[in-house]
Amino acid sequence: MIRPESARDHRDVREVHTRAFGDGERVPGLVEALRVAEAAWAPMSFVATVDERVVGHVLLSAARLDAPRRIVDVLTLSPLGVVPEFQRQGIGTRLIAHALAAADSQGVPLVFLEGSPRYYGTRGFEGAGAVGFRSPSLRIPEPAFQVARLSAHEPWMTGTFVYSEVFWAFDCVGLRDPEAGAVTS
Repeated sequence: MIRPESARDHRDVREVHTRAFGDGERVPGLVEALRVAEAAWAPMSFVATVDERVVGHVLLSAARLDAPRRIVDVLTLSPLGVVPEFQRQGIGTRLIAHALAAADSQGVPLVFLEGSPRYYGTRGFEGAGAVGFRSPSLRIPEPAFQVARLSAHEPWMTGTFVYSEVFWAFDCVGLRDPEAGAVTS
């Protein structure tokens, strides 16, 4: 079952992302900060439950598109997490579909993400660079920069995608080179 996240789910959502990403603080901290960040669009947060246990979570949060005509309020789909023992069962797919339908119903024109084109490409997303969008970071591999164009999208809405400050503060934009800054002898 997919439903809106409630305050009572916060601890379970933290556990989902801790287990899904193998990360104790960065992704769970990102979620907590995005919940309270002031933004043009209120976050949309959904959980997947199995037998009333929270096993998956997706968050849509405000971002911007620096388009030639004007700034456009858009959303970012991040993070998406499913606990390991429930992965590969379609839960992530259902969370994405639910999130995109919710965004579309609110008149959101575009939803961006960083992710696998093989996974997201069959779930409503396409390569953003190929359809007129510029990445906010050189550290995002071109194929990973994805967009879903929803019914409110208009052809003039192209330009540079801009993450909210929270993503930058939590260093959740692009890939970091694990060798960068490493001291070698």
